[in-house]
Amino acid sequence: MQQKGIILAGGAGTRLDPLTRVACKQLLPIYDKPMIYYPLATLMLGGIREILIISTPKDLPQIEEILGDGSQLGIRIEYAEQAKPEGIAQAFLIAEEFLAGSGATLILGDNIFYGKLDFFRRAIEGVNQDGGACVFGYHVRDPERFGVVEFDKDGKVLSIEEKPAEPKSSYAVPGLYVYDGSVVARTKALEPSARGELEITDLNNAYLSDGELKVELLGRGIAWLDTGTPGSLLEAGHYIATIERQQSYKVACLEEVAFNMGFIDLAQLEELIGETRNPYNKEYLEMVRDEQVGH
Repeated sequence: MQQKGIILAGGAGTRLDPLTRVACKQLLPIYDKPMIYYPLATLMLGGIREILIISTPKDLPQIEEILGDGSQLGIRIEYAEQAKPEGIAQAFLIAEEFLAGSGATLILGDNIFYGKLDFFRRAIEGVNQDGGACVFGYHVRDPERFGVVEFDKDGKVLSIEEKPAEPKSSYAVPGLYVYDGSVVARTKALEPSARGELEITDLNNAYLSDGELKVELLGRGIAWLDTGTPGSLLEAGHYIATIERQQSYKVACLEEVAFNMGFIDLAQLEELIGETRNPYNKEYLEMVRDEQVGH
């Protein structure tokens, strides 16, 4: 069964207060587009066309107003409320009806990935074919802030530890996870942690204890940006701005992604161009169209 996608865009955004009093965190700008465009583009680039966005009752209407039902992009977007944040893994319980037994790829709404996403497509294909789960390891300077992967001398994964005081490696687990159809049942079997949450690390360790977790290490060609603080938000904006200025290509342009993935055809792209109000975005989409038709 094909993967369905989940974007967890909840939380109070307290580290970004007072910015998040104006708009929810996932609608704050990362250079020239809302933050949520980036995780949505990542799922689309992985070939995922059915996506559930989970957020707070307060923020969900704003997100839905911007993205709609996804039909303009050739995808289907549904929405669900997370009334109270009780851990990342709670997303799978909220999404149970939406998933209907399919595999699930979860991405956090404040995580940005840039680079060749072949690793992501391979992970989805592997889980679809063999079952189990796949998460990723990314080398960081401050692993104590994240879930950390422990390896033995042969590179075999021994454990994943949440925010350890003494990390056993420098590889953090980013907010992108690929699971098979057993993820809801496994989540139901979890016990809440000491802070009363269903921990994603506990879910990953449940797969690991059954020998069904793969960890793929991400190399230098991939950038992972976490945008949960004012400093990281600013750095991410500068990073995206530099890439777009240097290459003259946009990052996470949803219309372009939909077109290049074959989710929409040329006529549908033309319709989106006609509806685009920003002259710079319109000019860019016209370039995308012209490259395709050989102008």
